[in-house]
Amino acid sequence: MKVIAINGSPRKRWNTASMLNKALEGAASQGAETELVNLYDLDFKGCISCFACKLKGGKSYGRCAVKDDLTPVLERIAGADAILFGSPIYLSDVTGEMRSFWERLIFPFLVYDKEHSTIYPGRTRSAWIFTMNIAEANLEKWGYMKLFRNLEGMASRTLGPSEPYLAVTDTYQFDDYSKYVSSAWDPELKAKRRAEVFPQDLQKAYDLGVRLATPEAAR
Repeated sequence: MKVIAINGSPRKRWNTASMLNKALEGAASQGAETELVNLYDLDFKGCISCFACKLKGGKSYGRCAVKDDLTPVLERIAGADAILFGSPIYLSDVTGEMRSFWERLIFPFLVYDKEHSTIYPGRTRSAWIFTMNIAEANLEKWGYMKLFRNLEGMASRTLGPSEPYLAVTDTYQFDDYSKYVSSAWDPELKAKRRAEVFPQDLQKAYDLGVRLATPEAAR
């Protein structure tokens, strides 16, 4: 069993990375081999619309033809049993790096036929983890729920069965709020939530990792 986590955050030791590492810890507890990929360490672009992945008889049909730092990651994903996607939410969407990665991962498998079929060669389980500063009560109002459902649905439709996403809200953004223009938030309430609620979120991530590394027949 191989579980790969994709970190779409530029921060390697903060909310998203902490959640992904905890999920991988849960997967490892079930004997899974785990790997964390930090997208911001890589030099790559999103889809360049070359359509080599759609060319009839082409040598890159069904896979991305672009060669860069993302190429070996996509190859390793093809051999994984489960994938965790993690991203903070910036301006009501996943980060630019995650979006570029998502284009390169998913688009080659989407077929331009009347059935809108997919040609992903395996059956890979997946899950999304989203972290954000917004309060949970505002997720629907700002359209976040639609974004989460769309990404989860595309993963399920293309790669295989998807676990319900985890949304970590009202996150702690700074070590010291006094250093930043941030009067919209109460630093004490942020610190309190970080101490009391974030550990619960981490436990949910751990449990998610356990589920991803547990064979479906045993669940």
